[in-house]
Amino acid sequence: MHWYVDVLRKYATFDGRARRQEFWMFTLINFIIAGVLEIIRAGTNSWFLHLIAGLYGLFVVIPTIAVTVRRLHDSNHRGWWWWIGFVPVIGWIWLLVLLCLDSTPGPNRFGPNPKGVGGYGAEPAPTYRPA
Repeated sequence: MHWYVDVLRKYATFDGRARRQEFWMFTLINFIIAGVLEIIRAGTNSWFLHLIAGLYGLFVVIPTIAVTVRRLHDSNHRGWWWWIGFVPVIGWIWLLVLLCLDSTPGPNRFGPNPKGVGGYGAEPAPTYRPA
């Protein structure tokens, strides 16, 4: 759940990089929340639930775009590639491929590697010392 909250904390941060795990966990949790809201909304005919589902959708639009742009930055692509998703079929497939690519090792033009791989910004591994 912390992946979801971390993305919401960076609400409109379009600079930097986002790991695959951060992007896909946010997407999964967002999908589950939207699905539950839709099931509840479809089961009742309440205007209030329509309003809540609509407000949630509006609330997550900007964080979704922001984490997608940061994910594209992680694979060393400009955030403008996000727009390719509006091209029917081919655009969706190409955007999915870009979102699934691994991180660029080390720092790239968008910042340091969030994984800390390649000796750039890597944190030392914790050592186990028996008591």
